[in-house]
Amino acid sequence: MNAVKRYHCPVELAVDVIGGKWRPVILAHLKEGVHRYGELRRRMPDVSEKMLTQRLRELEADGLVARRDLGANPPHVQYTLTEEGRSLAPVLQALYDWGEARAARTGTPVGWPGGDATSAG
Repeated sequence: MNAVKRYHCPVELAVDVIGGKWRPVILAHLKEGVHRYGELRRRMPDVSEKMLTQRLRELEADGLVARRDLGANPPHVQYTLTEEGRSLAPVLQALYDWGEARAARTGTPVGWPGGDATSAG
């Protein structure tokens, strides 16, 4: 019998589900709408293909991301947020706003290749 993990704080649960270096970034990009794998790779040039695939599978297993295989050749797979994933929108927006303000305060450049800082999340 699998024991249910007990958390001592709601933040601990939230971080367990969306924490990690790439999970919130993937979720932030998917908050904008449906993306193909290649689009996510272009927006996240520092993540390896293996890591992106692994994180997308984890987010799918956690019920936050839906994967849709359109059955084309070459493969055409789309990712989108589930209803549970969309419920994170205010949290993701708050992280985006805080990061944007911090970047402005510290002079840290922020933006994804081929885009500007305002369209990165």
